[in-house]
Amino acid sequence: VGSRMSITCFFGESPYQSSKLYGPITELLSEDNPPKYRATTVKDHTSYLHNRGLDGTSALSRYKI
Repeated sequence: VGSRMSITCFFGESPYQSSKLYGPITELLSEDNPPKYRATTVKDHTSYLHNRGLDGTSALSRYKI
């Protein structure tokens, strides 16, 4: 009951070279609590942020399911 918030945090020695997908924690998902955002890699997310520039809008809309 209540609102839900997701925050992206990347850690590692060389996350830009990794193809690891980051997304919702599967143990917290269910038919009643489906994912709201798709998984992404650090490289794809960072590339998107750099290419779109600073336009004052949230990057979350790109990942919304």
